[in-house]
Amino acid sequence: MGGLILPDAAWRSRSGLDRLCAVLGPGAARFVGGAVRDTLLGIDVADIDIATVLPPEDVLDLLRASGIKAVPTGLAHGTITAVLAESPVEVTTLRRDVATDGRHATVAFTRAWEEDAARRDFTINALYADPITGEVFDYFGGVEDLAARRVRFIGDPLQRIAEDHLRILRFFRFHARFGETVDAAGLAACGARANDLMALSRERIAAELLKLLLADNAVPTVALMIEQGIFRPVLPEIVEADRLARLATREADSGTAPNPIRRLAALLPADATIAEDVGARLRLSKLDRRRLFSATQPAGDVPARAIGYTLGPDLATDRLLLSDRPLADVESIAGWQPPRLPVSGGALVERGVRKGPEVARLLRAIEAEWVREGFPEQPRLDEIVESALDQWRRFSSNA
Repeated sequence: MGGLILPDAAWRSRSGLDRLCAVLGPGAARFVGGAVRDTLLGIDVADIDIATVLPPEDVLDLLRASGIKAVPTGLAHGTITAVLAESPVEVTTLRRDVATDGRHATVAFTRAWEEDAARRDFTINALYADPITGEVFDYFGGVEDLAARRVRFIGDPLQRIAEDHLRILRFFRFHARFGETVDAAGLAACGARANDLMALSRERIAAELLKLLLADNAVPTVALMIEQGIFRPVLPEIVEADRLARLATREADSGTAPNPIRRLAALLPADATIAEDVGARLRLSKLDRRRLFSATQPAGDVPARAIGYTLGPDLATDRLLLSDRPLADVESIAGWQPPRLPVSGGALVERGVRKGPEVARLLRAIEAEWVREGFPEQPRLDEIVESALDQWRRFSSNA
């Protein structure tokens, strides 16, 4: 282990964390996983996880006796959530796998740190640190893999994937975020077992894929996945990454934050039917399915802000970025709030229009011209209204 000490970081000073560790007892608990990994990489930490030798019932009793709110979020799997002032912390009893089926695991509790580390997916996720001394515990070469920017399975990759099929997608997601050198054994195993993804719920596949698409190295990683045939069993529509690469460049050049649904749209053919099918298959939310469908539609030659007015800035940004339109069009709606039509049905009724469908039709005509002209203010708006009223009067008199 080399005597490596976890660097000090802001998250280690979160309110209540020291007290939580003291309640669990010296030597009984260690920080584990992402918080340790990201701190060693100098990355900001969001979530804190603690591993402990204590049985979950003991953890629950200790926290409640000390006045720390404790929620038994996963008691059967050994997880208690300690609700602290700044953020919740998951405290999980050390575990070893008893049985796995590719989707779920039956576990038994243990007091052996190395057994707990051995059941984790990648070496870089099996790092522990003492909360008092900061000493880092590395049982499978995770620190070396971090330095090499390499994502490597613990043990035999084929066996680890057989235990949990989702590890295929996690391998690529973590590579997209942390990797530079691709681990050959892991890559080969993922390709060999790609059909295992068919056994997973589409919700789990979607969750991993959408996280992957936001990673810094998403484009080359997706290209690698296509090359290895990873998508073929569950998303055969994804066959090339050229549009994703182009989109990522346009996002960066326009200063637009990446969006995973927009990036998913870039991986699919520009076909609304396919977008609808993929959205349903992945069990996306109604909002995300609408966004995916919208992104497949052409931007046309309508002014950018007219698209933004009709669709809203987010959906308009998707269409413009995925099109050949100049980036100036994208920039023109960045941070822009579409105005509201400053004409009401009541104002038209006061001008003699009968209540009912005629008011709605007239408002739509006024709105269409107002949008087409770029949302002019008075006096041009008054002219648009008057012109629409004149046409309505002529039509009414001839009816």
